[in-house]
Amino acid sequence: MRPRPRTWVWVSASVALVCGAPLALLVWGAMAWDEIGESKPVDCAQLMAFARGSLPMSAEDARCTAAHWQDTRAEAEFRMPRSELGGWLDATYPTGEPPYSCEADRCVDVSFDETLYVNLRVTYEDGGTALVRVEAFDT
Repeated sequence: MRPRPRTWVWVSASVALVCGAPLALLVWGAMAWDEIGESKPVDCAQLMAFARGSLPMSAEDARCTAAHWQDTRAEAEFRMPRSELGGWLDATYPTGEPPYSCEADRCVDVSFDETLYVNLRVTYEDGGTALVRVEAFDT
């Protein structure tokens, strides 16, 4: 007895599905894995909201990036007038404490319920400006 022509269509489709689906899933996984944890530019207002703060009104040259995988790591860098730094820090991170050691001109570390950590590093530049680096990460 000879198989019907439709049988070959169903057999071919089944084999393609059984062999092709895992291969397609493997290729998709490899492409998705390649982008995991890669830093990408983000909106600075959103980043500072994640860091439970706000960008100062006088901030200039703001650059913000974030990387996501199991945790989120976000970094912001901006310049502001040195004379406004103290007031902004007191208003934004009033519970911040200086770390054990600091290699910058001013450092502040803040912990929010041991789920979000914010590290601030300030370097004083010429001309009365301060370079502020904010790093926020969650666990």
